[in-house]
This record gives sequence, C-alpha cells and structure tokens, in this order.
Amino acid sequence: MADIDNKDQTEMDPADMEDVEDVEEEETGEDENSKARQLTVQMMQNPQILAALQERLDGLNGSPSGYMESLPKVVKRRVNALKNLQVKCAHIEAKFYEEVHELERKYAALYQPLFDKRSEIVTAAYEPTDEECEWKADEEEELTDEMKEKAKLEEEKKDEEKEDPKGIPEFWLTVFKNVDLLSDMLQEHDEPILKHLQDIKVKFSDPGQPMSFTLEFHFEPNEFFTNTVLTKTYKMRSEPDENDPFSFDGPEIISCTGCTIDWTKGKNVTLKTIKKKQKHKGRGTVRTVTKTIPNDSFFNFFTPPEVPENGELDEDSEAVLAADFEIGHFIRERIVPRAVLYFTGEAIEDDDDDYDEEGEEADDEEGEEEADEENDPDYDPKKDAAPPAECRQQ
Repeated sequence: MADIDNKDQTEMDPADMEDVEDVEEEETGEDENSKARQLTVQMMQNPQILAALQERLDGLNGSPSGYMESLPKVVKRRVNALKNLQVKCAHIEAKFYEEVHELERKYAALYQPLFDKRSEIVTAAYEPTDEECEWKADEEEELTDEMKEKAKLEEEKKDEEKEDPKGIPEFWLTVFKNVDLLSDMLQEHDEPILKHLQDIKVKFSDPGQPMSFTLEFHFEPNEFFTNTVLTKTYKMRSEPDENDPFSFDGPEIISCTGCTIDWTKGKNVTLKTIKKKQKHKGRGTVRTVTKTIPNDSFFNFFTPPEVPENGELDEDSEAVLAADFEIGHFIRERIVPRAVLYFTGEAIEDDDDDYDEEGEEADDEEGEEEADEENDPDYDPKKDAAPPAECRQQ
C-alpha cells in the first residue's frame, strides 16, 4: 500500500502540483499581510513615530504641487502680478477691519446705557417696573388663565417662604458656570469671590490709538481683595505680515496684560501653602519646611505669561496664551452682549441646536443614499450584507 501511495504521489498531475504551489503562495501571502498589519498597529501606537509623521505632514502643508514649476516662464510672470494684486487686497481688507473697529466703538456707546441698566437690576440698584418685567412666552409655552393664576399663587407662596433676595443673586457666577469655556477655569475656592462680581464691561481703545480692548471686572467690596475693578487688556493688530501677507485673516490679538490683585492677607487663592518634612542626613533630625506654590484658579487669568521682546515663547506659554486670547475674545463677543441668555441657558441651547442640525443633515444624506439604493433596479441588498462575525477583520 505504501508503494502504491508513493506512486500516486510521484505520478500526480503537474496541474495539480501547480494548484498546491498556488495555495502555499496564498497562505504565505496571508501570513505576510497579517505580520504587516501587526507591525503597522505597533508603529501607530508609538508616540514618537506618530509625532514624526505629524511633523512630516505639517511640513507638506502648503507645499507646492509641482504644477507651478511646470508652467511657462511668461505664465509664472503673470501669476506674480496676481500675487501683487492679492497683497494690495489684503491691505484694503486691513483698512476695512479698522473701520469695523471704529463702528464697534461707536455702537458700544449706544449699548452701554442698556448694559448699565442691566447692572443696576442685577445689583438691586434699580427695581424694574411691571411693564419692564412683562415677557411674552413662546406660543407652545402659553398657559391658560387658570394655569397662570395657579402658577402665580405658587410663586407668591414660595416668595413668602423665602427671604426676599436683592437683585439677581450670583448672576455672573451662574453665567460662568453655564459656559464650558469659563467653567473649566473655575475652582471651588473661586466661587465665593465671584459671587461679588457685579458687572463686566468692554472698553475700546480711543480713536487714533493702536487697536485694543479692555475687559473690566467690577466687584463689590469683599473680604478677598481691595480692588473694585480688575482689568485685562488685549492688544490687536490689523495689518498683513510683511513676510506672509497671504495669511492675513482679519484682526488678531498679539498680546495681553493683566493687573495686580491686592489680596487680603491669607485670601490669595492663586497661591497655596504646603508643608514638607525634611530629615537631616547626618544628625537624623526632622524639620518642617513651608513652601508657597502656584494654585489653580480663575484669577490666574489676570496674570498671563509675559511675551518677551523677541516674541519667542515655550510651548506651555504659547498654549496658555492661545487659550487666554480665545477666552478674552469670547467674553467680549458673546458673554457681555448676551449675558442674560447665558444666565438662563438659552444661548447654550442655541449652540447645541446648531450641532443637532448638522447631525440631522447628515442623517438626511444617509437616508437619501438608502432611498437611491432601493430605487436602483440593479441594487442587490445581499451584496451589502455584513459578513459573518468570523469573517470580519479584527
């Protein structure tokens, strides 16, 4: 039997032998692909390799595609003329933003009386009239006369049980806590101080002066510091960079300066005291050393990193300043003009609605794609069916 088997093997059809070789080659190929995938996964988990790849990609960003080099010399010459026109456009755009800044200054003076009245209501310096307090609810929120009367009685009952509050307590603290960008800065020890915040104002630079704006945080007398106003000034630039004029995209904040907070002794929340025990190497005696170190606090906002004359900062300082600029711009553009809507949460709901709409649009697009597939006479749903679990790639 063994001889017969050997004979069968030696007399195997050459075509069959080719099939065997093909199977072996396929198996070898699959092994190599599997190893390659494993190696790729290992490489992508290495932070140094990822950083190197990102640096390489950043270097490619904005690099010429080679098309310009292929153009005839006379065409390149005309393209250079277009670039010069673009630089002139950038300078006109800079002038446009300067005039926008002048308009902002003009209308800030018109807004200010309304903001001042808002502050008076918040701080109980002014009690609004019944007419000023009337607010027409949305149609879906309108109540019947009976329900309105019932709600009014319940409110009166609650008011009787509670002590009559003055103004709108913790108005600005509530605004800060409702906005993620600001609440991330708040620490528990900041909250008692921010309960004394009465108003935030925006002051623009005077006509003819370099473009800037100042945020003024007005506090009532308190036990934490003697300042009545804390300030943060942001200097801006609205002109194209001579070395990179095409990067101009409107005014940009170039630096900011805070102010000195005159803390009451023992109330400085930007610092904390720690005690460490140290043992003498020779004598073996133990002593306690007290050290003062920086502490996380919203009030660090008023001591931003200083920008050196050469403009060079380390990565940490750059990140802090970038976040600082974003916060300053957000307070000026959104918080101060729409404070009541951030207090009630309506402004935040509007922001959420914007994201929801984007999601709905995406869902609609997917629905359209599914409808197109169903209406396609050649569409075969079996081809799109998910493979069995054992066939899916891990």
